[in-house]
Amino acid sequence: MANTILVGAQWGDEGKGKIIDVLTEQADVVVRYAGGNNAGHTVFLGPKKYVLHLVPSGILRKNKLCVIGNGVVVDPIGLVEEIEGLKKIGVKVSAKNFVLSETAHVVFPYHRELDAQREVLKGKNKIGTTKRGIGPAYGDKAARVGLRVNDLVDPIRLEEKLSVRIKENNIVLKSLGAKPLSFKKVFAEYNQAGQYLKPFVANTVVLLHNAMREQADILFEGAQGTFLDIDHGTYPFVTSSNTTAGGACTGSGVPPHRMDRVVGVMKAYTTRVGEGPLPTENAEISDLLHGMGREFGATTGRARRCGWFDSVATRHATMVNGIDDLAITNLDGLDTVETIKVCVAYRHGKKQYDFVPNDAQVLAECEPVYVEFEGWRTPTDKARKFADLPPKARAYLKAIAELTNAKLFIASIGPAREQTIFV
Repeated sequence: MANTILVGAQWGDEGKGKIIDVLTEQADVVVRYAGGNNAGHTVFLGPKKYVLHLVPSGILRKNKLCVIGNGVVVDPIGLVEEIEGLKKIGVKVSAKNFVLSETAHVVFPYHRELDAQREVLKGKNKIGTTKRGIGPAYGDKAARVGLRVNDLVDPIRLEEKLSVRIKENNIVLKSLGAKPLSFKKVFAEYNQAGQYLKPFVANTVVLLHNAMREQADILFEGAQGTFLDIDHGTYPFVTSSNTTAGGACTGSGVPPHRMDRVVGVMKAYTTRVGEGPLPTENAEISDLLHGMGREFGATTGRARRCGWFDSVATRHATMVNGIDDLAITNLDGLDTVETIKVCVAYRHGKKQYDFVPNDAQVLAECEPVYVEFEGWRTPTDKARKFADLPPKARAYLKAIAELTNAKLFIASIGPAREQTIFV
C-alpha cells in the first residue's frame, strides 16, 4: 500500500473510520496526525460498534502499530478512559502497538472552559464547537505557552508549568463569569494520567522514519474534513488544525516526498455538524436520513445537517489535497430516493462559481445549481462487487467521481467490512 494519506473530502463525518479500518489490513503503521477528541471514528466489526476519539482505528486489527503524532492535541484523561474502555472489551493496547508523541500538546480543563465560555459570548454567531477545548489548546500551541506530553509525564515540570497556566487562565475565566479551577485537583488528575501514559510515550518522528527504512506501509489517518481545515475550510466555522493532506506531513514529521498517494473519503450526499454555510442543505434529505437513524455525530450525538451531493466542494477538496483515489460511502442511504440532485455550480447574484469562495458570507448566500439523476429505488447493501450494484447506482457513482476529478476506488454500501466494494 506504501504511504497513504486518508482525508475527508467534505465537512467531516464522511465515514473515514470504516475506510481506515478496511485499508489498515494492508498497512503496518497507522498514524493520527491532527485534531483531538473532538473527532470520532465509528467502526463496526460484526455486531460490535467501536467509537474511537484519539486512538487510531488500526488498534482494532492485530499486529498494527498505532501512533498519535505531534500534530494532535491530547486530552490525557479522555485518552486513558479510551484505552481502558478498549481493554475492557478485549482490545489489546500496549506499548508494543500504541505510541504517543512526546511533543503532542495537552488539553487541560481551562481549555474546555474557555471553549465553552467563548461559544456563549458569541451567541447567535457561535461556531458550534464540541467544547472539548481543542481551539484554545491549539491557541496555546501557537502562542508558545502550551504544555506538551513530555511536560505531562514529568511531575516536577508539570507542577511548575501547570501552576503558572492555571493562575493565568483563572483570571480570564473569572472575567468571563466562570468558576476558577483548583490547581491541586487538576495537577493530581493530570499527573496520574501522565504516569499512566508514560510507557506509551516516544519520539514518534524517529520511530516513523525507522519504520520507513524497514519498508513499512504507513496509513495517515485524517480527522474531520477538508472544509473544517483552519486554512482551507469555511473559516471561521472550522476546527483549529490542518485537516487537509499537508497536515499529515507537519503532524507526523514525514516529509511530502515520502507520501505516495492521497485517498479522499466522501459521502454520496453531503453533511456537516455545527454552524456555518452548507450550500446544498435540504430538509427533504435530512428528514429521510434522520428517519432512517442515520447521521448523528459519533462524538456529540448531534443530528448532522444534510444536503445533496456538492461536487463544487469535492472538486475543490481534490485540488487542495491532491486526491488520487475516492472512497464513496453511504451509497445505500440513497436507495429509496426517486430523484437525486447533484450540485455542479454555485450562483451568487449574477456570478457563478465552479469553486468554493473563501468568503463564508458569500458562500452562505450562494444558491446551488443542480443536475438530476434518476434513483435506483432498490437496496444496495447486499452487493459485493461493482457489477452487483444497480446500473443507475453505478452511473451515479461514476458521475460524482468524474465531477470530483478523482478516480473511483471504493464504494461503501454499509458499515460492515464486507460491505466494501473495491472498484
